[in-house]
Amino acid sequence: MTHRKPRTSTVGRQAVRLGMLTTAGLVALATAAPAGAAPGSRIPRSVGAVVDEAHTLANRAHPVQYDEEFSIHQFGPLVAAAAHNRAVAASVGCSPSRPCRSIALSFQIVTTSGVDLRRINATNISRAVNQHCTGCQTFAGAYQFIVATPRPLTLSARDRNRLADIRRRVAELRRCGDPVPEIERRADALAAEVRAVLDRAAAALPAGAGASPLREFRPTVTMHRHVS
Repeated sequence: MTHRKPRTSTVGRQAVRLGMLTTAGLVALATAAPAGAAPGSRIPRSVGAVVDEAHTLANRAHPVQYDEEFSIHQFGPLVAAAAHNRAVAASVGCSPSRPCRSIALSFQIVTTSGVDLRRINATNISRAVNQHCTGCQTFAGAYQFIVATPRPLTLSARDRNRLADIRRRVAELRRCGDPVPEIERRADALAAEVRAVLDRAAAALPAGAGASPLREFRPTVTMHRHVS
């Protein structure tokens, strides 16, 4: 039994999630030029927001719990974006003779684009808690990847297949009985593979002019890791 925080609602954007079209949070500032605007007027861009979470609670009734989140959100041109990723694992009240095992892993990939992109507000946190649970194994790992490119990034079929394979291996950790340090090592290795896929995809895109005429906008991939 796992517990998952509901996702935010969406207006006007599609989030790509390993081949499935889903919705995630977006506040659209404008999608067309204002009425009466002159032909060729600049169309305001949008602000995007997305939230992902993995959450487990192990106790005497449910001593072994595992939850994973692996999401890909691809935005079109933006002026700003907010991405929040969280992994929370708790073990409560298990006995030393029957210790709990509670593991939560959240992988979030967000691609942002547009030469007007000025601000990306990204938070990535994890929390592992043992409450009256001597000998329990509790681990939370949050991995966030923010891709910023002047033009929208379209992942190739090869890249999407590689990410799908990584996603399957993250899910397979559910059946792994390895101790927490080994789970952490394997999660770190999978995160490194994700980073390599995104680095290669971003490197294939050309640079563009930035919001300031004196600043060149080069594609970047930023990885945030937080484990506890």
